[in-house]
Amino acid sequence: MGVSLKDVALRAGVSVKTVSNVVNDYPHVTPGTRARVQHAIDELGYRPNLMARHLRKGRTGIIALAVPELGNPYFAEVAGAVIDAAARHEQTVLLDHTAGLREKEALVSQGFRAHVIDGLILSPIQLESEDLLARTAGPPMVLLGEREYDAPYDHIAIDNVTAARAAVRHLLDLGRTRIAFLGARQESARQPAHLRLSGWRQEITASGGIARDALVAATDGYDRHDGATAMAALLDRGERIDAVFAYNDLVALGAMRVLSERGLRVPEDIAVVGFDDVEEGRYAAVSLTTVAPDKRGIARIAVDCLLERIATAGADPEPPPRRIRPGHRLVVRESTAGRPGRPGPPPRTTGTR
Repeated sequence: MGVSLKDVALRAGVSVKTVSNVVNDYPHVTPGTRARVQHAIDELGYRPNLMARHLRKGRTGIIALAVPELGNPYFAEVAGAVIDAAARHEQTVLLDHTAGLREKEALVSQGFRAHVIDGLILSPIQLESEDLLARTAGPPMVLLGEREYDAPYDHIAIDNVTAARAAVRHLLDLGRTRIAFLGARQESARQPAHLRLSGWRQEITASGGIARDALVAATDGYDRHDGATAMAALLDRGERIDAVFAYNDLVALGAMRVLSERGLRVPEDIAVVGFDDVEEGRYAAVSLTTVAPDKRGIARIAVDCLLERIATAGADPEPPPRRIRPGHRLVVRESTAGRPGRPGPPPRTTGTR
């Protein structure tokens, strides 16, 4: 039989109510009493019944995280960070995989697990603003990811345009003058691909260059195969490029494979920058320079926002929705900086881009 509150109370010489106050971190307990109870808890190995605690509050202690693709390292790493952040609040995370399908995203957002979960963190790909505006039921929800929405929900996403400009600025500062963009899509202008492409255009134009459409390669998806296909298509068209900014790290890694097969050196012939800072890129044969979103920060903010929404659900008025932009940084590795002992990228030259 497990250790009970009564066992702890007897060991500490206090009432069961006092032990409960310590376990629930209520403030009106003297430091000496709190220390004595905590010592008894540690000594007996008492573990609180979290399910009972949540049920007393009318909650399950479970939140859901819905992502489009768990096989994508970025979403897998974010999911791990969300689970860690939730655990610090004694919350359990239920994972949903939507496969980036609008009907599955809609089903999740409408609260089909509402009897199980207290709230939802949703990373949508295909949902439109009207889908979210039409939501009339379901538990509190927080949006995650770079897709832009006009909807009354907290939304946590980095500034894609600014991040993309930093990546392109790095390549320009290295003297690269013909920078390709891999990963354009024929989608809503609020999709991340369009935002990153916009950053590519803005930074090249701001530098006095011309953002040539011929250097933009579309992809059907965002995996290694898509990057390899797009890179091969650019090279087969005879486009002269000296750098690549890829939509994400997987596209960049696919592109680097093709460059190697074609006898082109990274970064001496073509420098490459990705986006997401997934672990695979750090251990590639040529480690990948990338834009690194603060994934731990994204997860922590998302969980904190959701728990706040759960706590204030039904309040009149409820707090207004927030648009929160976590940080990001450019991590420079071998795909632009080269390796020790090898020639680095050429110095920057002036001229028309």
